[in-house]
Amino acid sequence: MIGLEAAALIKPGDASVLLVIDVQYGFLPGGSLAVKDGDQVVPVINRIAGGFAHVVMTQDWHTPGHISFASSHPGKKPFETIDLPYGKQVLWPDHCVQGTDDAALSRDLSIPQAELIIRKGFHHNVDSYSAFTEADGKTTTGLAAYLRARAFEQVFVAGLATDFCVAWTALDARKAGFETWVIEDACRGLDTLGSLAKAWADMTQAGVKRIQSADIAL
Repeated sequence: MIGLEAAALIKPGDASVLLVIDVQYGFLPGGSLAVKDGDQVVPVINRIAGGFAHVVMTQDWHTPGHISFASSHPGKKPFETIDLPYGKQVLWPDHCVQGTDDAALSRDLSIPQAELIIRKGFHHNVDSYSAFTEADGKTTTGLAAYLRARAFEQVFVAGLATDFCVAWTALDARKAGFETWVIEDACRGLDTLGSLAKAWADMTQAGVKRIQSADIAL
């Protein structure tokens, strides 16, 4: 955890973009794949978003019967893993199915300046955690090209869940060459089988910077 002195607060500029990851009802309390205390990120994100001229949001957008759903694999239960052509896949409860309330972005988000919503996970036969690249490591969402075309250099990541979609997004942002921060108190994790500690270790090793919302000059 990094605590920055007041004089060293990070001031987002024209080359900075805030990525708000999957703050959808499916991941909020009462949702089909609820993240514990997931609703607590909303006021934090609303507050910090005011300090960014540029915001991109993402939305998990699965087909019915998606390959990542345990219900698509007879005899399998949520949170078990299987081998798919692109690697190991955690099986999830059905969640964020296209057009359902479960897939909708939280109505409590207040980010009118958001410039783009990236939908991911709509390819039926491959899962997608990262805002940049599907789980096969090859199929892109086009986000990296968009950010480069807009001349962004710094990426700040917030949302749900820390150890899956946030972490994979941050790791891919680094792979794409962006300076990357994850705002810890603007995220919440699932933490299944030690996934949260592993995600932070992986992000740290990749050069992702771990900060708090108070470290950002708003």
